[in-house]
Amino acid sequence: MGVRESGNIAGMNLLQAIVYGIVQGLTEFLPISSTAHLRIVPALLGWDDPGAAYAAIIQLGTTAAVLGYFAKDIVRIARAWLAALAHKKPMETVDARMGWCVIAGTIPVVVLGLTLKKLIENQFRSLYVIAFAAIVMAIILALAEKLAQHKRGLETVTLKDGILVGLAQSVALIPGSSRSGCTLTGGLLLGLQRDAAARFSFLLSIPATVGAGLFELRHAFKHEAPAALSVAPLVVGTIVSFIVGWLAIAWLLRYLRTRSTLVFIVYRLLLGASLLVLLTVGYLKP
Repeated sequence: MGVRESGNIAGMNLLQAIVYGIVQGLTEFLPISSTAHLRIVPALLGWDDPGAAYAAIIQLGTTAAVLGYFAKDIVRIARAWLAALAHKKPMETVDARMGWCVIAGTIPVVVLGLTLKKLIENQFRSLYVIAFAAIVMAIILALAEKLAQHKRGLETVTLKDGILVGLAQSVALIPGSSRSGCTLTGGLLLGLQRDAAARFSFLLSIPATVGAGLFELRHAFKHEAPAALSVAPLVVGTIVSFIVGWLAIAWLLRYLRTRSTLVFIVYRLLLGASLLVLLTVGYLKP
């Protein structure tokens, strides 16, 4: 059993569009891997793969969610960064420094993403890779929780932290690792408080998420004509992913103020183990 390779948006009903929107909105920001779930859910339900163009478009819903949720932060950081450049004191304020941290942290994922593009789009998309990545990153996140001091706030983040968390973000190029999971783990290992690590994770994700979304959209339309895409499923899926994505961000930041990531660790372990079982018995195809 497994999803079909070709997209079939014309045959998609609104229930399917809503389900895809919910899956995209939830898993894009929770540390459980959106790539894994967007592959697994259609396979388990016996649905056709909606195609690269559809996935790229509804991803713009979650991109809009993170931009909207952090709009004030983005404007404040951008203004501080530009002012610091004008004054020739690039690190003169916390917000200016945060701007540099986001820029520096984005470089590794861009360089590695372009370098490993073919590998990521082919061999890395195996469900075996996704299963093992889910398990391995769960174990690393558990170690981070055990070793982390949870003492540092967001205002203490340095350029070095930005680069290190950026390197952690690049690990998420392996499907199943989870971008938010990797960056959250990196922040915890650097001693950040859980909610501070999550907030920095979201801020760092903005350039990569926007860039990847636009790139995938352009790439997808090379293989799938826009005119062939049904409007209703596109609109519904994108709106649902935006709403659910916004709620997921708000919920995770609030949740991590008082709780650990244990629930996500357990979920990832169960997800990876279940995938391996389903692959072994032949219920899913790699």
